This record gives sequence, structure tokens and C-alpha cells, in this order.
Amino acid sequence: MERGEAKSKKAGGPPRLCCICNERRPVLKRPKTLQQICRECFYEVFEEEIHQAIVNNGLFKSGERVAIGASGGKDSTVLAYVLSELNRRYSYGLDLFLLSIDEGITGYRDDSLETVKRNELQYGLPLQILSYKDLYGWTMDDIVKMIGLKNNCTFCGVFRRQALDRGAALLKVDKLVTGHNADDIAETVLLNILRGDIARLSRCTSITTGEDGPIPRCKPFKYTYEKEIVIYPFCCFKSSLDYFSTECIYSPNAYRGFAREFIKDLERLRPRAILDIIKSGEDFRIATTTKMPEQGTCERCGYISSQKWCKACVLLDGLNRGLPKMGIGRARGGGVNGGDHKKETKAGSTVKTLESKQCGSLDF
Repeated sequence: MERGEAKSKKAGGPPRLCCICNERRPVLKRPKTLQQICRECFYEVFEEEIHQAIVNNGLFKSGERVAIGASGGKDSTVLAYVLSELNRRYSYGLDLFLLSIDEGITGYRDDSLETVKRNELQYGLPLQILSYKDLYGWTMDDIVKMIGLKNNCTFCGVFRRQALDRGAALLKVDKLVTGHNADDIAETVLLNILRGDIARLSRCTSITTGEDGPIPRCKPFKYTYEKEIVIYPFCCFKSSLDYFSTECIYSPNAYRGFAREFIKDLERLRPRAILDIIKSGEDFRIATTTKMPEQGTCERCGYISSQKWCKACVLLDGLNRGLPKMGIGRARGGGVNGGDHKKETKAGSTVKTLESKQCGSLDF
């Protein structure tokens, strides 16, 4: 006899029922709303809310080719499964693809990519894999050996974002979807406030970004809690979802981790806090007198950039010249992102150097 039933019988009343269907006994308290619901209702409401987010925001059009950023983790695996199910059920008319990036992290990414390859067969979705080694000539293992564990996530984040865009271009897709959930977006709002990053703060809560670029990015999980994504595979009747649950071995010291812990503390006190932070981010208004970065293209690789060189080129140039910390931090004035690259010498003087290998050049 379960605890809830024992309490009901002790009080002399009938067993408590699911607050949605009022037919079956609840098996969980929903993290987002604290509703006590049954397994079947959780499964249905989880998928329906994602469907409504897609429809209400007009994320897709029939006939579009859509790449799903697939890492093998819970978010991207659940996204691939749910999106393929909704595409079939509601006749979205989408051609779906899996796109994975191999950062070159031994004992982590090589194992998770095996999960993605199984997902390719399970869901019947074509898979494209690109590696940092092919794009940039470096793996994350190599980068960590040079720079250590303090700023390695900066390199990985910048390289991964560009790699996803390049992979999407190779697949000739119209949209790229990622598994960023409500927790991730709330964390990003907080991080951008702490960093004073007005440009990113103004767009980080958008469900679709990059609409003025070649390949827009969509976040169907914008309003979906991470805890519910974790619960979903156990409520999924049609398939036992196969995903990789190990955290990146290089991420324990990531700055985002501190924001994540703070968000989790807020959620424990008030579950609605996650959605409230997102709403606050949406309601921020940038003063018309605020000077925003002007978007252009990198002079070296042609990627989107507000500077003469994109961040990936700056970081890669530093790696190739043995100065990996050269591109760390925000550019000011005509510094490293301004295009006038200089190399420090032991005497403290500087000499100009020739450009090194272009970052991630591919023929599309």
C-alpha cells in the first residue's frame, strides 16, 4: 500500500485521483505545476505543451528541412523522439535530420556518439557528424592540455556553435533545433545580467534566433522544465529512450554551473521561478540610446561576427600561435577582435604576425 493511499484510507476517503483525468491514481507530482497526475496524463500533457509551443510560435513550415542538434544526452534525445512523433502525429511535413558535433573528448563524446548512432537507427533519421579536428585542426583534449580547465568551456562553446551552423549548411536545412530547456534559458538570462551583456540579454529568451541569418535556430523546449525531460523517458510507453547521461569531464568548473545551482535553489523554493525569470528576460527593453554591436561577417572565414574576426578565428589563432589565452574575455576597442593581431614577446614588446589557418573552412 502506497503512502498516499494509506493516508486516504486512514481519513476514511477514497484514494486520490489524477487531477487531470480524475480516473487513474497519480504517480508523480509534476515539477512545473506541482499537480499530482498519472503517468498517462503526464505523457500527454508533456507532448501537447511542446506541440502548442511549436504551433503558437510558428516554428516550422510544411516541407522544411530541419536539423536536430544531437549530443546523445537526455535533452537532445527526448527532443529527437518527441519532434519525430509530433511530426508524424500532426503532419508537420518536416524532413528531419540528426546533426552531431564530435568535440574530441575521449571517454565522453566518443561514447555519447555511439548513442546518437543508435538513435539514427531507432528513429530512422539521417545522421551527420562533424568534428572539431576536421573543422579546426584541434580536439578539446588538445585544447585542455594547452589551456587547462579554467577557460576550456569558452573554446568549446564558441567552436560548437559555429560547427553546428556549418553542419546545418552542409545538410542544406532551413532550421536548426536544439534541446535548450527552460532551465537553460533561465540560467542564460541570469548569466547575461551578471556579465552585463546587453546584446545577448536582448535575444537569449527568443524561441527562434538568427532569423536574419542563413539558418534560424529554434528551441521547442523553451517552456519545458529539465526535471520533466528527465521524467519523460520513464513515462514513454512506445519506446525505451536510449540516451547518454554522463556529464562532460571538462565542465565541473564552468561558470554556468554556479548559475545552475542558484536556479535549482530557486526552483526548490518556488517552481514557478524558472518561468518568471524567462518572462523577466522577455520584458527587458533596451534603451534606444544604447549602442548595440553591428552584425557583419568575419574577414577570415565568412562567419557571422560583430568584429573583423569572429571569436572562433581569434581563439584558433591564439591556439595556433601558442597564445591560447589571447582570445579570452571581451574585446575592447581595436584589440584581438579588431583584426590587428599582435604577438606578445618575453620582453613585453609586440610584433605583428601572419594569419594562421582559417577556422573551419568548408566547401558548402
